[in-house]
Amino acid sequence: MAILGNLIARSLQLRKKFNLPVAPPQVYQKHTLRQLLERGQYTSFGKHYGFGDILSKEIDLVKAFRERVPVHAYTDMYSQWWHRCQKGEENVSWPGKVRYFALSSGTSESASKHIPVTQDMIRSIKKVGFKQLYSMANFKIKAASFGKGVLMLGGTTSLFERGEYYEGDMSGISAKNMPRWISSLLYKPGQKISRRPQWEDRIKMIVEKAPTWDVGTICGVPAWVQIVLERVMERYGAKNIHEIWPNLSVYIHGGVSLEPYKQSFKKIFGKPVTYIETYMASEGSFGFQARPGGGIKLVLNAGVFFEFVPFTGENFDEDGNVRPNAQAYTISEVKEGVDYAVLLSTCAGAWRYLIGDVIRFTNAAEYEIAITGRTRQFLSLCGEHLSVDNMNKAIETVSKQMNITIREFTVAGMKYENLFAHQWYIGCDNDVNPVQLRKLLDETLCKLNDDYEVERSSALKEVFVHILPSEAFIGYLQAKGKLGAMSKFPRVLKGQQLQDWEQYLTKQKLKEAVTA
Repeated sequence: MAILGNLIARSLQLRKKFNLPVAPPQVYQKHTLRQLLERGQYTSFGKHYGFGDILSKEIDLVKAFRERVPVHAYTDMYSQWWHRCQKGEENVSWPGKVRYFALSSGTSESASKHIPVTQDMIRSIKKVGFKQLYSMANFKIKAASFGKGVLMLGGTTSLFERGEYYEGDMSGISAKNMPRWISSLLYKPGQKISRRPQWEDRIKMIVEKAPTWDVGTICGVPAWVQIVLERVMERYGAKNIHEIWPNLSVYIHGGVSLEPYKQSFKKIFGKPVTYIETYMASEGSFGFQARPGGGIKLVLNAGVFFEFVPFTGENFDEDGNVRPNAQAYTISEVKEGVDYAVLLSTCAGAWRYLIGDVIRFTNAAEYEIAITGRTRQFLSLCGEHLSVDNMNKAIETVSKQMNITIREFTVAGMKYENLFAHQWYIGCDNDVNPVQLRKLLDETLCKLNDDYEVERSSALKEVFVHILPSEAFIGYLQAKGKLGAMSKFPRVLKGQQLQDWEQYLTKQKLKEAVTA
């Protein structure tokens, strides 16, 4: 394996020396859009929206595409098109039959979304994966690390047959279709363990096998990676995970911001670890951190056409729904420091699809982004415009200054004495002063967000903090049937989700936990 690691490292360095031609981002994206339209023109979707007519005329392709095709939320794409794929119909929104459907399990919503995964999308994901591997030459990673095991904490590769198709987590579908040499030589926990359908069973087997592996890279959602590593440490009496895996040097993370978990990982790792962020969802793989200190670099030539809608009141309503005639921009038109909702048109048959992510360009010239939130996960009861990005940074500050570990959190808005209040639910197992935590949290948010600071002296009358054992959050996900490596607790609770959460706390007798 040491030979393999050196070979990979040398090939990456050799490739880095070649100045491969790179086209401007708008050229890649226009070419991608044309390819998508050409492939999709004979599908039911393409015929309905006149893709052939768009392609046959010498016109502004992007403009014509926008004029013909409206923005689609998931419910639009599924109810009008994708449900037909599940019945075995061919050529619905992409050529051929859809063999796989990814089950979106990002939050604790009761119903999973069914996202089509085509063979072209699987190839796209592999292409992005190899591009990320090439970019590893930009990081100071020891050559030997490339020959160590890669522990992927994702969904089960045991997919469920549903007549005309198979369904499962996107991470499980990707692992099942990974190159054979990676699967046989480097992939951990291996196909035998990954096929186990129950997440808890997989964790137990990973913990038992941990001392027999030489893990150099770990991949997964921060909350669940943290849980697995802590269980391994507890099982073998290790002070840090490097006592078990001394060669662990890379952590590839995504799904949620790492900021709230940084303090926890400092206690888990005994040696320096390189953190690399990726942008992957049930809809595909869209980018990765390509250089130290950089943002997530979007991949513009892998079968995905991106559009960006400014996340403002003019384009979105108070519930995060896109308004008719919302203005969208291409990669060459975006500006740094502006929050955008992302629209995708993909080689899996998604067209002007609102994925729900809110991003901000940190370096527009290098098309690097930071994920700042979700279109439906924000609080603005009275104009405070509190984003998930604000929440993550505040929790990180509180954790660091109070030297505590906050494993999970969520926030809800509420009416209070004819005005408004925020209710924070914070999962922390340390002995913590809730009054001190509330004060520091509130002060930090005022520093981060001018609108929040203004409203705290007017309409946002109060902030409440509810300290809960961290197991409460895991227990709730389990009760909702959402326990798994790819599940993420929603940062903002509204409507039925909030009611379900409060009912769960009452049932578990956690309603009267420490409050400030």
